[in-house]
Amino acid sequence: MKESTIKKEYESAKERYAELGVDTDKALAALKGVSLSLHCWQTDDVGGFENQGGELTGGIQATGNYPGKARNIDEVRADINKATSLIPGSHRLSLHEIYGDFGSKVVDRDQVEPKHFQSWMDWAKDNGMKLDFNSTSFSHPKSGSLTLANPDKAIRDFWIEHTKRCRKISEAMGKAQGDPCIMNLWIHDGSKEVPANRLKYRQILEQSLDEIFTTKYKNMKDCIEAKLFGIGLESYTVGSYDFYLGYGAKKGKIVTLDTGHFHLTESVADKISSLLLFTPEIMLHVSRPIRWDSDHVVILNDDLQDLAREIIRCNALSRVHIGLDYFDASINRIGAYVIGSRSTQKAILLALLEPQKKLQQYEAREQNFQRLALQEELKNMPWNAVWDEFCLENDVPVGLDYIADIEKYEKTVTLKRK
Repeated sequence: MKESTIKKEYESAKERYAELGVDTDKALAALKGVSLSLHCWQTDDVGGFENQGGELTGGIQATGNYPGKARNIDEVRADINKATSLIPGSHRLSLHEIYGDFGSKVVDRDQVEPKHFQSWMDWAKDNGMKLDFNSTSFSHPKSGSLTLANPDKAIRDFWIEHTKRCRKISEAMGKAQGDPCIMNLWIHDGSKEVPANRLKYRQILEQSLDEIFTTKYKNMKDCIEAKLFGIGLESYTVGSYDFYLGYGAKKGKIVTLDTGHFHLTESVADKISSLLLFTPEIMLHVSRPIRWDSDHVVILNDDLQDLAREIIRCNALSRVHIGLDYFDASINRIGAYVIGSRSTQKAILLALLEPQKKLQQYEAREQNFQRLALQEELKNMPWNAVWDEFCLENDVPVGLDYIADIEKYEKTVTLKRK
């Protein structure tokens, strides 16, 4: 599409939104200020560099075997650079601990240090990105079905030490980048069948968390993530939503809402306003579950739009951190990155373009017909012209043009990986 056409259509859309009291220029400026936390594990199907070719365990799995996945740290970084060149705006990168720069050495997880991520900090600075972090409890000989909730003190202490070290790494990252590193703690702990005593394991987990969080840091923020179930751990999850919601509210921790970690008919968007009342901030892991936590590529569906609307309606962009968390190995991995990221940004833009003042006036007057009518007519507004302008302003391909870029990268780079 020609630049002149994009500009012309944007000006027309700007006028139409202005009639509803919406300033599209302000919406674009707000969207530009939203940095998604991109997930490094989309590049290589959650493989990491610690156990090359090892089995993925811990109740999760990546499906598909599309050719060209990243095999080492340089390829991961190259793929991330390619993806971000096609996503408008500036964004963060979320690393799992298993993506450390270990060189040829074997570094067990209770021995990991900030130095193993120094090259990531340097790379991030050179590429204008900030880093977030995740401890890694799965795919390890000591993972089993229980880690931080394990009654075996030796196993439990191993994972406590691992998580403490991950917090220290996050602190180093946050200090180096001059912006807090968001560290997410998720463990797969659970049981295939219902245990004889649910309370026992949750008491152990609470004690482990208390020990982990003893040291206070200034340059990192702790997040705790719940899950409904894992593959092979279907009947009981120690770190359930209720557990972490209670712990987060009591201890002032950020609760992570992964959109794939709830019942499929449960509204994650509805949880936003409640958590904002009782927890300091919220971390989102945006995914797309189908029948189970299948981590499909995020698309612009109703659930995603509802989630974005709730954030904007609560005026909570400054308190909600938005990260992506899916790993589709059945299609081009860079394409999956770009589709999911741009879809998430589109949902936020649609929310920013809502005439909040007018909708709230209708509601205050109990003019429910008018409110619903306006909400429906908004679906026909030319928001896509505003999105195209955003891509143009950020010097990334407009519309379907990014497909050719990814096809070229696939032909010249990823398909040559054997």
